[in-house]
Amino acid sequence: MSETKRKVLLAKPRGYCAGVDRAVVTVEKALSVHGAPIYVRKEIVHNKYVVKELEAKGAIFVNETDEVPEGSTVVFSAHGVSPAVHDEAAQRNLKTIDATCPLVTKVHAEARRFASDDYQILFIGHEGHEEVEGTMGEAPTNMTLVDGPAHVQEIEIDTTRPVAWLSQTTLSVDETLETVDLLRAKFPNLIDPPSDDICYATQNRQKAVKEISNACDVMLVVGSANSSNTVRLVDVALEAGARAAYRVDFAAEIDETWLDGAQTIGLTSGASVPEILVNGVLTWLAERGYTDVEEVETIEEHLIFALPPELRRGIKAAGRA
Repeated sequence: MSETKRKVLLAKPRGYCAGVDRAVVTVEKALSVHGAPIYVRKEIVHNKYVVKELEAKGAIFVNETDEVPEGSTVVFSAHGVSPAVHDEAAQRNLKTIDATCPLVTKVHAEARRFASDDYQILFIGHEGHEEVEGTMGEAPTNMTLVDGPAHVQEIEIDTTRPVAWLSQTTLSVDETLETVDLLRAKFPNLIDPPSDDICYATQNRQKAVKEISNACDVMLVVGSANSSNTVRLVDVALEAGARAAYRVDFAAEIDETWLDGAQTIGLTSGASVPEILVNGVLTWLAERGYTDVEEVETIEEHLIFALPPELRRGIKAAGRA
């Protein structure tokens, strides 16, 4: 009897979202217009490969604005920063280019609006994540962090004041809805945000993984450990029926024993992952007999974000398109 053909189910959409693409191009264009070095506060996106590639082109990544020489150009990452960071940059006379994803900017605006109406804001997100720090910095006295369903019972607020919820854009849809349900049970007057805060790309990548996971012996998720949406894809795959799921930054990190007895491998990547890394995994799998690749598309993505206005002005002034 012939051996069953080894197969790869390749999730689509996967990889770069519009916000990540905009942020990476922002750094590249800033280097082209202003010349190296260009400073970047925090990782522009959460991916080791992308950061190293930009460093090779002249980007210098720092943790805080006080590490940037006065008068220099600094790019703020796609995850967003608090008003305090903008103030610090202004005090150091830094030329800032804000590469915050427009979907994160929308949540910042919602936080300010709720706070201006004296709402208590329950912000669903992971403690220590850069997006969480930036968003909560918009209205620190009005916001309380809710780090998942397990923390709901610990939350204490003034029940005589109005209360609303917002969320980190890169969370799992299912986990966020579970948290919201628990919050609403505890605080029946909880107000929803004006629109869904979970990023379209996060939702789409999770949906694509759910579509193929039940047919997979092993799901491989390409992306870095500090990428929230990447890490959640592993959980989503397991919850949706994959027998096993693993995260890797590069093909070289795959343990061949993970594939023991596996006929069908699922493959996807987080929203900050360039396609070259996925192609590396496909090559690695092909060398081990997984040559039949079927791309399973669940939804088409067409969204494109314009570059930050301060960068567009710089490009125009430099006469470079």
